[in-house]
Amino acid sequence: MSSPTGSKPSFSFELFPPKTPEGMEKLKGAIAELNAVGPEYFSVTYGAGGSTRDGTFETVAWLRGQGIETAPHLACIGSNPDEVRAILDRYHTQGIHRIVALRGDLPSGTGTGTAGAFRYANELVEFIRAERGTTFHIEVAAYPEYHPQAANPAQDLQHFKHKVDAGADSAITQYFYNADAYFGFVDNARAQGIAIPIIPGIMPITNYTQLARFSDACGAEIPRWARRRLEGCGDDLDAVRAFGHEVVLRLCRNLLAGGAPGLHFYTMNQSGPTLRLWNDLGLAA
Repeated sequence: MSSPTGSKPSFSFELFPPKTPEGMEKLKGAIAELNAVGPEYFSVTYGAGGSTRDGTFETVAWLRGQGIETAPHLACIGSNPDEVRAILDRYHTQGIHRIVALRGDLPSGTGTGTAGAFRYANELVEFIRAERGTTFHIEVAAYPEYHPQAANPAQDLQHFKHKVDAGADSAITQYFYNADAYFGFVDNARAQGIAIPIIPGIMPITNYTQLARFSDACGAEIPRWARRRLEGCGDDLDAVRAFGHEVVLRLCRNLLAGGAPGLHFYTMNQSGPTLRLWNDLGLAA
């Protein structure tokens, strides 16, 4: 399988907004190290119901102040058209060219009645296109192991197609550790006439307890053989990181060799694990 566009692979990094000034200063150091290798862009997450919106704005503004290409996440749940329009205006003024359009989740403890005017990401994509035409490159999410709220893979693929038909330019996947899940998903998408680039999301393994919690919540599968090995490392973080690095390095190699159109690294605001993968993959060259 190869990129449908035959274009140069895209390599990008994801950040989340820090909660404290100290966290922001630490993040600035990580960004400097990551930016030195020349990624295409940094994406910046956006919390449930916009709970980290101010932090997202602050982080995006700092990145743009450094002249760094930035792709803010924009979640539509809990928002109304005027709010989204104002955010699009802000980003256009800042010279943002790329947005990651997501449905998002309601903050915990809120009812479904506060969902706002938008219910699904395809509605947000349609709105952005109606408001701004082709001003923004729109990324959407894809789920090789299918979204945990989808009834089955076929339904999830149709939801993905709705986002593409609404005007998405490319997609970033949820992280996974089984290359066959990605390639199978792409093959199924192509069979549905979906031609946009589908870029694998890559999560370095540095903390097994944290990873297991994330994975159980988002539906990403940690293969049983890897779980057993990671569990066997116990509290030995060095062993977890060494084994985790080999697992993810092999995954990335298989993805690129199989024609994946790039990699999107979930950095968790740390430069070290991602840069080690970057260097061992030979991307620095």
